[in-house]
Amino acid sequence: MPGLMTDPARADLLARADRLLGQGNLRDAIDAYRGALADGGGPADAWYNLAWAERGDGRFHDALASYAKAIALGMDRPEEAMLNRAAILTEQLFDPTRAAEELDTALRLNPGFVLAWLNLGTIHEDLGAVEAARGAYHRALALDPANGRARARLGAIDIATGNAAQAASDLRNALGTTQAYEDRAEILFSLGAALDEQADYAAAFQAYEAANQHARAIARARYDPRAHEALVDRIIATFPTPIAPRAAADDSRPIFICGMFRSGSTLAEQILGRHSAITAAGELDAIPMLARNLQPYPESVPALGDDRAARLRQDYLEALPGPGLVTDKRCDNFLHIGLIKTLFPDARIIHTRRNALDNILSVYFLYFGDAITYSHDLAEIAHYYSQYARLMRHWQALYPDDIHTLDYDALVDQPRQVIESALTFLGLPWEDGCLAAGNTDAIRTASAWQVRKPLHARSSGRWQHYEAQLAAIRPLLPAGD
Repeated sequence: MPGLMTDPARADLLARADRLLGQGNLRDAIDAYRGALADGGGPADAWYNLAWAERGDGRFHDALASYAKAIALGMDRPEEAMLNRAAILTEQLFDPTRAAEELDTALRLNPGFVLAWLNLGTIHEDLGAVEAARGAYHRALALDPANGRARARLGAIDIATGNAAQAASDLRNALGTTQAYEDRAEILFSLGAALDEQADYAAAFQAYEAANQHARAIARARYDPRAHEALVDRIIATFPTPIAPRAAADDSRPIFICGMFRSGSTLAEQILGRHSAITAAGELDAIPMLARNLQPYPESVPALGDDRAARLRQDYLEALPGPGLVTDKRCDNFLHIGLIKTLFPDARIIHTRRNALDNILSVYFLYFGDAITYSHDLAEIAHYYSQYARLMRHWQALYPDDIHTLDYDALVDQPRQVIESALTFLGLPWEDGCLAAGNTDAIRTASAWQVRKPLHARSSGRWQHYEAQLAAIRPLLPAGD
């Protein structure tokens, strides 16, 4: 049949694609896979690898189609492709309902797929479906009784629903039968939260300390303070002056919400997202992904020509769920404000902050896995915080009119005043719905249960319960924090 690739030619091109993928060269790997599979044939595994590369390169719709092709061609363990499709639908395409359907299909094929049950539980949590989440986690535990993630999430649900004492009891019992460090870390973080909720602060800190020791022992990467300081130095040197504003080429106006993790960004986004003019998109990987492809970074950014900058801007906009005012709540985008202002000179940035000790404690009390290398040691969190504060002072000096600081502690104390000020900054009128209690939208964050509750100030000043444990890091903080 004309146009079909010969088997030897396809094999050679697929071998090259596999090598490129192994080297992390995603774009060239994608080109090679697509060349080898252009006739729609080829092995199912090659389509799966193509989908993996497309997802890694931010081509999410293409990845969905390639995973579907792998399934249609009869790949082994198609439920794994469905799991990956569900992750894309949840994390990048803002469609948790379709993601849950994908996982339901995977579990009909393989009811023993523990990871699918865990992810289904997470989606139900994101949607606020308490009993459905419980059911999924219990199914995971029936298959894997020592599973730390399932135990920890059930504990979190119990805490959120007013059963912290029961959670603590169950989690302590689980520790007696769980040996793997990662599982124990998950359980200990949840136990710390249960004890903190009961105001048993000494025992809570012991649990959190043990959790972080376990997590640090299995971490694949460590925080390098000198390297991070050097990165901040380079960012400041690369962007010494402000980028001049210019008229937007379209009506897409992303709102970047950034700051330290655990600084109140989720609460801020959820409240702002209740405004009729704003769509809340959650934590997007789009800006960090663009940064990874601009090497050397950040030095390459000022050299971007107008055409390349326009293409990158369009790549970013295609990752958004729609036009208009859309929030991107990727906290560590504060590292990339130079890139953001290069692509979007008119960008409005909301900087969330809170009491430094509360912020540091909140980072220490949450299991980030390998996503954040500095989170397992209080001194390292304090160091990272000081570098964040240094860089934000630089950005605020460059863009005093384009960066609005939203203080978490002020927000929970005077919500109307703080949110109205943020809306004015965004050029929007006040809407009473912004402060309506609860939220039925999907919330993809560790703060999902907290932000569904009415506003409260219990987390403000929380550090005072742990003042003795924090004494050693206070001298490490910037003056005034």
